Amino acid sequence: MIETLVFANQKGGVGKTTSATNVAAFLAKSGKRVLMIDADPQGNATSGLGINKKQTGGSVYDLFIGRAKASEVILSTKTPNLFMIPSSINLVGAEIELVGETRREYRLKDALSEVYDEYDFIVIDSPPSLGLITINALTAADGVVIPLLCEYYSLEGLSQLTYTMKTIKKLYNPNLELVGVLINMFDGRLNLSMQVMSEIKKYFGSKILKTPIPRNVKLSEAPSYGEPIYEYDKRSKGAAAYEAVAAEIAERCK
Repeated sequence: MIETLVFANQKGGVGKTTSATNVAAFLAKSGKRVLMIDADPQGNATSGLGINKKQTGGSVYDLFIGRAKASEVILSTKTPNLFMIPSSINLVGAEIELVGETRREYRLKDALSEVYDEYDFIVIDSPPSLGLITINALTAADGVVIPLLCEYYSLEGLSQLTYTMKTIKKLYNPNLELVGVLINMFDGRLNLSMQVMSEIKKYFGSKILKTPIPRNVKLSEAPSYGEPIYEYDKRSKGAAAYEAVAAEIAERCK
């Protein structure tokens, strides 16, 4: 059973944070108790769920440097059943601070060990890089979701990401599995989208999640209001797509 998910892609702008926060919110909406961890220094998942980054008190950075326990930095969100460990700009320097530390790849996993049993799912939003923070996220997780844009550029770097996952599985986390590949910004009316989808299927086959996320302006607007899409506009195409994706991910994690 997969209980800890990391949304990972070293390319920026692929909808990683939007996907992580909305899947987490829909899992919570379905009655699951969910902990969202914002491990991206940009902190977009934190603000996207309505939390003021300047008033959090503690953050995931404190877990990395051993200054706080996970239970001390968990916050409630406006969404029932959804909790969060917020990000901090200090994460930018965390990789340098941890260079000489022991078990540096296990900092996040070790910190979360005290709260694993309190949640049905833990969802981690990782930074758009393959550095030490992402390595920690992959080491702490059971499963990976890879968000991809339906563009040819998004195919670049996939071999590097899959190699990193294999390395993590071999060295640090033998239980790590690819749960699914999530296609973002899909437009079935465009030949390009269909061509790219065909290429992605050659690469990932059945690992592609059945419901692609359409281009939807409501998905772009929701974070500025600090709300997941089902609270901002539950009737939008984006909300319907993410609800289906969250249900499929939950099914695949059984």
